[in-house]
Amino acid sequence: MSESPLIQIRNATIFRGHTRVFDRLNLTIEQHEQVAILGPNGAGKTTLLKVINREIYPVVSADSSVRILGRDNWNVWDLRSKIGVVSDDLQHRYNRTTQGLEVVLSGYLSSIGTHGILSGRISAAQERHARETMDELGVGDMVTVPLDRMSTGQQRRCLLARALVHEPETLILDEPTAGLDLAASFDYLARICRLVAAGRNVILVTHHLNEIPPDIDRVILIREGHILADGPRRDVLTEDILGRAYGTALRLARVDGYILAYPP
Repeated sequence: MSESPLIQIRNATIFRGHTRVFDRLNLTIEQHEQVAILGPNGAGKTTLLKVINREIYPVVSADSSVRILGRDNWNVWDLRSKIGVVSDDLQHRYNRTTQGLEVVLSGYLSSIGTHGILSGRISAAQERHARETMDELGVGDMVTVPLDRMSTGQQRRCLLARALVHEPETLILDEPTAGLDLAASFDYLARICRLVAAGRNVILVTHHLNEIPPDIDRVILIREGHILADGPRRDVLTEDILGRAYGTALRLARVDGYILAYPP
């Protein structure tokens, strides 16, 4: 029996507010694929992420569907054990006084923070696992530190720990280095590379070429709500195709498996 795709979108028309972002979108991502979804700001990447994360639903139509692991409907708590999400948007939804451990533990509740609802709902084993995950990501000393006293990079690693406590097979990382300085960006990207090398499935959503690790081979390039190109990175990440996607002439350099863009 064949394995159901991780994500299967068929003829989906998707609005965000009053704006139609996608018109009859078709997209399939198989399980165990490493994928980058790339495109300029406003291309529709965040909307697509919200559809996958079940925050936005397509227009109801007989020939349209969005299936995650072969299912049309998911309980959000069950879905988080399959797919973990880290995004800049999620980071900004937290109260700035929320402490590091509370951020991570809220992953068990699929909530934004804990707001005093932890009592009796988090086991000792879960808390121990949360602390161990924070240690592994280098934020073990942030357990009682509020978000407003952390660097952006430390906050992002706490959110990554939040996603990892369920040990999901797939991680979706939206604009992973947004707001990070150079050192924090390099550190975070190195951690993503280690997760990929360890066998974690990663879907990376970005508008920066240099964020795509060498181990991610499939690239889906989006522009203005349309899939402009989809395939192996060597076929998609070309000067001609990227120039059309971003509306500018550019040159590419390849360094240690990474691809960098610079002016012509």
